[in-house]
Amino acid sequence: MVLTLCSGLRHLWAMIPVRLENLVKRFGDLAALDGVTLAVEPGELFFLLGPSGAGKTTLLRCLAGLLMPDEGRIWFGDEDVTRVEPHLRQTGMVFQNYALWPHLNVADNVGFGLKQQKVNRDEIEQRVREALAAVQLTAQETARIHQLSGGQQQRVALARALVTRPRCLLLDEPLSNLDAKLRQELRSEIRRICKESKLTAIYVTHDQKEALSLGDRVAVIAGGKVRQIGTPREVYRRPCDRLVADFIGETNFLEGEVIRADVGTAWVRTAAGDFEGVLPDSATTLVEGAKVTLSIRPECLRLLGEPAEENTITGRVGDVTYFGEIAHYEFEALGRDGAAVSPPTRLRISELNPRAWQGRRGQPFYAYADADDVVVLPS
Repeated sequence: MVLTLCSGLRHLWAMIPVRLENLVKRFGDLAALDGVTLAVEPGELFFLLGPSGAGKTTLLRCLAGLLMPDEGRIWFGDEDVTRVEPHLRQTGMVFQNYALWPHLNVADNVGFGLKQQKVNRDEIEQRVREALAAVQLTAQETARIHQLSGGQQQRVALARALVTRPRCLLLDEPLSNLDAKLRQELRSEIRRICKESKLTAIYVTHDQKEALSLGDRVAVIAGGKVRQIGTPREVYRRPCDRLVADFIGETNFLEGEVIRADVGTAWVRTAAGDFEGVLPDSATTLVEGAKVTLSIRPECLRLLGEPAEENTITGRVGDVTYFGEIAHYEFEALGRDGAAVSPPTRLRISELNPRAWQGRRGQPFYAYADADDVVVLPS
């Protein structure tokens, strides 16, 4: 399935930046948004990523005008839209449950917003045809919503958002109700449509792979606060704190103490051995004796038969889960004297194109990580 924008829909939107300044939204004593500040570049596909209850959907609804913030300001380009009514903001929104009218056919669902805007009938028909062509639903123009598959309903919701020619496209977990295969197919098509139409788009999800594979940049939100903003690679490779490291993908944590520090680098002593690692960013500084946490991704650890000179953990391979192209190993760390580390330290190691380690469980092995793959997080 490939969705291709027809020529009539290309370049109809003016790319605008979106800016939030100290946004606060409270529900009783709960601050769903607690001083959120961020900027989205024109034409950027920007992801809001975080656990359930983090404040992602609240932020999106404030952008759409469905909720009014208690404090702060929202800018679309040079226009302050903080108190502007939803229908005057020129946003298009795709909801998690699609919010389609079951009594209307596909074309009427897509054109509903244009009718509310009092657009003349001929223009509505033309723009609906263009939007349906963009999402390859021309043949379903007269179909009822209950006659469509989940993927087709999702595309109707996307066409309805596109047909209004929004300044900003807002997507609230639009693929969460689809099966895994269809979700995978539609991810790249949503990105394609946003880029071909030059849309500024803000996309809410709790699916890390969705954000990492599609986003130009990602903001990780937790407890109503922005914890980190960066490209997918930056957020994954250089998490700013333990919460971000733990939420984005999978990681191993080792507690330790700084024995030496330099610009961007620190040497850390742990119960499982000494490590050289990198700091999350240039602004982070550490001093000797500081308590820290090491974050090492499972795929960054390599099993060796002989110890390397540095950044090596001695241990034994325990349970092995074999998936064909990849295997996951449970690795029990041992101390310098060969005894079990106290408290017990178990690491997760992932290996592509796995070798025959699973046949040698219980024997001593060595897990090695490059210094660039060891992130030293202040405790």
